[in-house]
Amino acid sequence: MTRIATLVTAALLAVAAPAFAGDTPAPEGAEVYFVNLSDGDSVSAPVTVVFGLKGMGVAPAGTEKENTGHHHVLVDRPPLGEGPEGAEELNTSLPADDNHIHFGGGQTQVSLDLEPGPHTLQLVLGDMNHVPHDPPVTSEVITITVE
Repeated sequence: MTRIATLVTAALLAVAAPAFAGDTPAPEGAEVYFVNLSDGDSVSAPVTVVFGLKGMGVAPAGTEKENTGHHHVLVDRPPLGEGPEGAEELNTSLPADDNHIHFGGGQTQVSLDLEPGPHTLQLVLGDMNHVPHDPPVTSEVITITVE
């Protein structure tokens, strides 16, 4: 039930946020990273993903506080800023779907039920409106294999 409420809230914010989209600055040197996963890891399902953040703080979506944001995990899609949406997605709220998982409550880890096989993951920090910061605070894209 909590997951459904989170997804509904994220979807509503994703629809409303473009009206508020703007450039939220990120401090120099800010980094987001995977604490417990590395590129090439083989894991079993469910996959626990722990988010790391350096140089910024975590705050729930809707919280307007300098140098904070909340996590998003991009699953099985091109790196942020690449692909069909390209640079446009750097200036608008991230969608909420199976490839864009929002953690607007300020969560710092998740357990993902991924199908067996290879999967790509990327962390993206979003501002109060789910818009990537300027410059974007993103992890490298990693590939993991679920056995």
